[in-house]
Amino acid sequence: MNKRFIIVLIAFMNMIVPLSLDMYLPAVPHMTAAFNTTESTVNLTLVGFFFFMAIGTLIFGPLSDKYGRRGLLVAGTLVYTIFSAACAFATSIWLLIIARVLQALGAGCMVAISTAMIKDCFDRRTRNTILAVVQAMAVIAPMLAPIVGAFIVTHAGWRATFAVLAVLGAGCTISLFFLKETLAAEDRYTGTLAGSLGLLIDVGRNPGFTVFLCSAAMLAAPYMGYVAVCSYVYIDFFGLSETSYSYYFAVNSACAILGPILYVRLSRRLTPRFMMDLCIVVAAACGVLLLVFGSLLPLAFLLCFLPFTIIESLLRPMSTAVLLKTSRKKTPAPRRR
Repeated sequence: MNKRFIIVLIAFMNMIVPLSLDMYLPAVPHMTAAFNTTESTVNLTLVGFFFFMAIGTLIFGPLSDKYGRRGLLVAGTLVYTIFSAACAFATSIWLLIIARVLQALGAGCMVAISTAMIKDCFDRRTRNTILAVVQAMAVIAPMLAPIVGAFIVTHAGWRATFAVLAVLGAGCTISLFFLKETLAAEDRYTGTLAGSLGLLIDVGRNPGFTVFLCSAAMLAAPYMGYVAVCSYVYIDFFGLSETSYSYYFAVNSACAILGPILYVRLSRRLTPRFMMDLCIVVAAACGVLLLVFGSLLPLAFLLCFLPFTIIESLLRPMSTAVLLKTSRKKTPAPRRR
């Protein structure tokens, strides 16, 4: 198979997730009035997406070890496409939340299996570079999404943003028909379905894997919190328009491209442990600055938060590379009694 096609396809699938989160953010404060509900209820469309995307990742990753990548990936992209369209036609906030949950399961499938494909298709020597390239390409999505989203919301309404996501999902589904299976039959898990899901327990028992995973997740949490509340901060607190907000969000997202570049350079000189410690120190210092100066001006809020964005984008390729290296090279055989 053409490795460039695989890299582009993986990057495109990883771009879907930030697009699903960031494109409709400019409309979030106004959806409260549209559905005559509360801000906390509208935020469930974000929280639910985050949570069930993680659930989808946990479910479809092990299943792809047993049944292969391509078939499940096609199913996941179809689920994503169908329920993106359902979001566009939702008649109540609760129907929108349900559609977002099911959309998130499809997105989780795309993230889990596309990451596994990197391990299938590239050796350990080139894996770090591929992860950084994919991450750098995926930065384009959150950089452009709020600007495109603000334009769509202004001229066509918030429902059109989900229609665009459905079209992108359909394009991703079509492209998968040109993809061959990346996990050979002899490398698949041969145990039961319950056993394939039980592999998560085996992985969780590895203390090095689990501790590093939790550390990376905690350092990524500030950025996830930013995505959830930044539209309220810029639009409601600072009084910016949707278009002005989208520019601030785009600048923050554009700086995320520095993370993969720094990772490629630093990984040649520093150990993952030292880079993790350095990220913790920088995050703590910037958290203090954000609390002291972040409420003064929109620009101050942006500048104080930028290091969190760079740290999060640096951690993505680094944590994925470390976790793939820590996990077993081949799927373990089922236990025999």
